[in-house]
Amino acid sequence: MDRSWIATARTLSEALPYLQRYTGAVVVVKFGGNAMGDDAAMAEFARDIVLMRQVGVNPVVVHGGGPMINEMLDRLNIESSFVRGKRVTDEKVVEVVEMVLTGRVNKRIVNAIMDQGGRAVGLSGKDDNLMVCAPDNPELGFVGRPEHMNVQVLEDLFAAGIIPVVAPVGAGLEANQTYNVNGDTAAGAIAGALKADRLLLLTDVQGVKDAEGEVVTELTPEEVRRMTTDGVIAGGMIPKTETALKAIEQGVRGVVIIDGRVPNACLLELFTEHGSGSLIRPADLPPRDD
Repeated sequence: MDRSWIATARTLSEALPYLQRYTGAVVVVKFGGNAMGDDAAMAEFARDIVLMRQVGVNPVVVHGGGPMINEMLDRLNIESSFVRGKRVTDEKVVEVVEMVLTGRVNKRIVNAIMDQGGRAVGLSGKDDNLMVCAPDNPELGFVGRPEHMNVQVLEDLFAAGIIPVVAPVGAGLEANQTYNVNGDTAAGAIAGALKADRLLLLTDVQGVKDAEGEVVTELTPEEVRRMTTDGVIAGGMIPKTETALKAIEQGVRGVVIIDGRVPNACLLELFTEHGSGSLIRPADLPPRDD
């Protein structure tokens, strides 16, 4: 008998406790980075999401799309600037953001999931007032900070066996307002409102690293704050850890910063003993395997 078949069967058997652990759990996945532009990586991600739903997990996919937005702005000769890493979003830019995120990017992910045999529905934070925002910073224009969440539409989709795919575009407090929302921020707000078991932030790095450059597999919020104060957590990792801390404050059981370039990264985190990336969790909760 082919040894690879035996290894596959053993892997499935060893995954049983983790499959049972996450049955009925809500897992919010922030999807972005290089995988969004690669057809093979997109198909693999979609297959993992469909598998999660097949074994009883309720996944929510929240996506970004910065490179696609930049490409469309260039094609339309619309200038776009950044302040401290965030896109200044005027009326012209926010119109393009909504068009690209809710149209091209969102539907591509939905189609990828359906191609793998799953059921998926694309929506944005504007649908059913899922994510109502206030202005984040006057300098940034129509960049929103989630203020009110209405996740009933997501719970209705769970009940129907459908995977929600959410574009990070929010409604305003006033009628007919549209806000561009950072993808990690949107994922954190949705995870918090759902009291998700896990928020998985897929990135292009291995995870949170210590002063020696080694990936830290588990951290408490206090350790994250100390490492940030000491300058160990810096640069682009700070917004991700800030999202993680806020999500945990809102009731999310754990946030994992994962290298989305690793094949089957989400499955490795959820269904294996070792996990993947850096898990940030409250100090009073048990580790990954509980």
